[in-house]
Amino acid sequence: MNTEAPRERTAVHHILHVGYTTSTGPGVAATVSYITDGDLRIVFDPGMVADPSAITKPLADLGLSPADITDVILSHHHPDNIMNAGLFPHARIHDHKAVYQGHTWHDRDPDGHELTPSLKLLATPGHSAEDITLLAGTAGGVVAFAGDLWWRPDGPAEDPVAPDREQLRASRERVLAAADTIVPGHGGPFPSSPDVVR
Repeated sequence: MNTEAPRERTAVHHILHVGYTTSTGPGVAATVSYITDGDLRIVFDPGMVADPSAITKPLADLGLSPADITDVILSHHHPDNIMNAGLFPHARIHDHKAVYQGHTWHDRDPDGHELTPSLKLLATPGHSAEDITLLAGTAGGVVAFAGDLWWRPDGPAEDPVAPDREQLRASRERVLAAADTIVPGHGGPFPSSPDVVR
């Protein structure tokens, strides 16, 4: 077992919106996910979508309003991944540096930070210097919410905005070693396998 994987497997997740890029859709939209474990109700990467209802309607279908969300995790600070963070008025906001709520913030190192025994953050720079990944231990295995380490299941192999290609590759390898399933920034989930673009 990979030692970076979460210790427990009690988290549950739902994909609220499957994102796309201009090559696969009519514009750019984020893959937005909902993860719950214990008392935490988390939205990961509430970014660009055609209309906020693309996020709020699937939450309503789960019996949730934006006010019910306790935490929002931002994989990095590109607008297409964070555009709708303000939909969640009571949520703590997590990024690569700190946890923010109201008018306060608390610095913390994300690398290895446990939100619960089934939810763990990793620092995974490469697409940007700020990238973080959420690993969720679920009954079906470890799911990595990896933001734009991969835009889509096919990569891209050469990320045109990555400031450090070797760092991106190292972060991809780290996530693949810990996870069974990858949720990319702008596409549907795909299995971790030797064939995945690195």
